[in-house]
Formats: sequence, C-alpha cells, structure tokens
Amino acid sequence: MKKKRGFRNKKKRLSSKYVLFILSGICLVSIFVSLVFNISGGPLNTVAGYVFIPMQKGINGAGSYLSGKANDFKTLGVVLEENKELKKQVDELTEQLNHTKLDQYELDNYRELLELDDKYPEFDKVAAKVIAMDGTNWFTIFTIDKGTKQGIEKGMNVIAGSGLVGIVTDAGPNFAKVRSIIDDSSNVSSMVLTTKDNFNVSGSLMTMNKDKLLPFTELRDEDDKVKVGDPVVTSHVSDQYQEGILIGYINTVVTNPNNLTKSGTITPVVDFQHLREVLIITDIKDTGKELSGQESQE
Repeated sequence: MKKKRGFRNKKKRLSSKYVLFILSGICLVSIFVSLVFNISGGPLNTVAGYVFIPMQKGINGAGSYLSGKANDFKTLGVVLEENKELKKQVDELTEQLNHTKLDQYELDNYRELLELDDKYPEFDKVAAKVIAMDGTNWFTIFTIDKGTKQGIEKGMNVIAGSGLVGIVTDAGPNFAKVRSIIDDSSNVSSMVLTTKDNFNVSGSLMTMNKDKLLPFTELRDEDDKVKVGDPVVTSHVSDQYQEGILIGYINTVVTNPNNLTKSGTITPVVDFQHLREVLIITDIKDTGKELSGQESQE
C-alpha cells in the first residue's frame, strides 16, 4: 500500500510540471501569434507591452550606444590621420623657415662685406669663408678656404663685420691660417682717431670672456682729450697692419701710477664668436720685417 501511494505522489508531481510547461508554451505561442498577425487588444497585447517593448527599447539603446562608439572610433581615426598630416606640414614649414633664415643670414653677411668693401676702397680684397677654428668659443686662430692659388699670402690683413679681424700667418694652396687680434699673442699698434694718439692694443681671451673687451696700454693723453666712445683704428706706425682700419671704441680709460701714460679697454667692432665670411686685403704692408708667430708688436 505504501509503495502505491508514493507512486501516485510522484505521478502528481510530474503532471504539475508538465502542466506548467504546457501553459508557458501556450502563452509564448499566443504572444508570438498576436505580434505576427497584429492581433490588438486583450491580455496578449498587454503582456507583449510589458515584455517585448522594454526588450525592444533595451536592444535599440544598446544598438545606438554601439553605433555611437563606432562613429567615435571612426572620427578618432580621421583626427589621428589629420594630426599626422598636420605634423608633416609643420615639419616641412619649419625646414623651409630654417632655410629662409639661413639664406637671410648669409645675405646679411654678404651685404655687410659689400659695405665693408666700400668702406676701404683703397685696398684690393678677396672674399673667403671660415672653414675651421681652433676649438675655443672664440675665433682666435681659424682657417679660411682661400690660399696661394687665389693670391693669399702670409702677412695679409683680414677684415669682417665693421673692421679688423687679424692677419694671415700661414697659407697653403687652397687654405690659409688667420690669427685674430683677440689672440693672447696679438699686439696691434693703434691710434685714437680723434686725437691721433698712439698706443698698443693687446689680445686677451680673459677680458673677452669676461666683458668682451680688449685691453690697451701706453696711451699718452696729457691733455685728457681721449673720451669713452672715441674710435680706435690701426696706426700708421704699425709694421704689419694697414693704416686706418677700425678696431673698436674706447670703453674705459684710466691714468697709470706713473702719471705719464694711460690704460684701459676698447670694445671691438667685430663679433669674434660668429665669423663666417671675411675679406682678405691683398696689399701687404712692406716694412722689411717678416711675420712670426710670437712677435711682440705688430
């Protein structure tokens, strides 16, 4: 008897499950038929409104989100490509600007040389480019691209900017060495243009590094006529430099302890940190003294 009762309970439980599945299936089929055949009204339409419409809204929302993201990625790709193209254009324009600046710089240098050439018409000159220097921050000893084949000889004066640069100390077939007036071994017999007083201008890297000035000594100015700003040129008594080439301007002047002479500094007119082109005066001052690397006075 107990076994039969248990069998019936199990049969009842199985029947309930089947009934539930059957009802669920009927509901789903009814809803599907209602939507497919556009059956309006009634409980099926209500169920569809509660079940399918929110699902449709969710699907539409997800589709819109994904579509928006896809458009964003597409736009980002376009922006990145445009940015790459713009960077390329900027690089090209920067390169063109650099070339333009270099051309303008060289044009200014050539114009400066032409003006300098006109300033000293009494001398024959040859233009040359600076191709090497001695490795310091200043053009104390440097090499130019003209030599004996172009008529360059030892002892020729070199000018640039607004005045005196130095002197040729050695010449090869296609190059020449120049020692500038700021080199420590350089001494130039000079003259204050306003008073015609002679004195000596010495090369000094120490004062150039400190104040961009050159020292002078042995100035006899008994009447105190020499003033700050007076121009200084090469003297007629110089045994190596042509007369009247501008060197710089008086910056300071003080009386020496002997009360007979004065010393001070001058501001050179040449930029000895940025020499690119120079003019070589092909006329050599003939004094009978041969140029050496360590002469005490020029």
